[in-house]
Amino acid sequence: MAGVKQKVNVDHMIELIEKLVNIPSPSGNTEKVIQFVADYLKELEIPYYLNRKGGLIATLKGQNEQEHRMLTAHVDTLGAMVKEIKSNGRLKLTLIGGFRMNAVEGEYCEIETSTGKMYTGTILHTKASVHVYRDKDERTEDNMEVRIDEVVRSADDVRKLGISVGDFVSFAPRFEQTPAGFIKSRHLDDKASVAILLSLLKTLKEENTTLPYTTHILISNNEEIGYGGNSNITPETFEYLAVDMGAIGTGQTTDEYCASICAKDSSGPYHPRLRKKLVQLAEQEDAYYQVDIYPYYGSDASAAIRSGHDIVHGLIGPGIDASHSHERTHRDSLLNTGAILYAYMLSEA
Repeated sequence: MAGVKQKVNVDHMIELIEKLVNIPSPSGNTEKVIQFVADYLKELEIPYYLNRKGGLIATLKGQNEQEHRMLTAHVDTLGAMVKEIKSNGRLKLTLIGGFRMNAVEGEYCEIETSTGKMYTGTILHTKASVHVYRDKDERTEDNMEVRIDEVVRSADDVRKLGISVGDFVSFAPRFEQTPAGFIKSRHLDDKASVAILLSLLKTLKEENTTLPYTTHILISNNEEIGYGGNSNITPETFEYLAVDMGAIGTGQTTDEYCASICAKDSSGPYHPRLRKKLVQLAEQEDAYYQVDIYPYYGSDASAAIRSGHDIVHGLIGPGIDASHSHERTHRDSLLNTGAILYAYMLSEA
């Protein structure tokens, strides 16, 4: 498997990331982005099906059809829903996923009505003007609101637009690729990983590669709320590898250039055999990696374990800075993660 890095098309991955992050898909409202993935797989003539939760499972038949592998990445993101239409014509939010309100203060957003109509707005503190208020408040759901870009002065004005409680609110991704190779955007968690897997599927298909084991790719759509990857795991599946972002911060080994291999998160240790295998493959392919522990983190693999599946589970992903906030990674991280994953899919147990 020498030269695996040469098979990793980072430019294509970045193109996919840009397309994916610009499709709003907060948990619970992922049909459009799942359709994008389905259309991509149709062009490659890779079979797939949708589960009842709305996730997508693609399958590549391998030489061994009695033992299966599953890899997963999630396409759902953080977001919000309309909690209340306020008397001043602004919207109070309830959060989808775990993030701090200060991470979205000042962010542009879109409100999608039940009929599919879209309106734009900005998420602001209720005392945003420094010329009027001496603001010292902590940012909470109670003192943040959406200013809608429509002429609305009352709750009735808002309702006439078709906006109602329960409508989904998504955050502007603000995708940007810099000359130094950085990719800046919201929702790199976990659309960067989805792009990596989709790009690898394209390479495998174009090279007419037969994998050693039948391999399922689950594009899950409820990871941010805890249960995206806990079902549709075949009884034959012996290894389950979540591909999700590596967390960066004080005390972490992960950086924006590596593939981050998780040894333990808030759910407990990942299977040591699979972790050691990923390390071995990284060293074999000269792919820069770090082994790390994520203290406040859970993955689709840990959700699968909690749901009772008898599998060996692991977690790997690109290093992403400022998770659940203003995220950034580097093309080297995509390259290193892609190389390890490609080698893993071609490897024997």
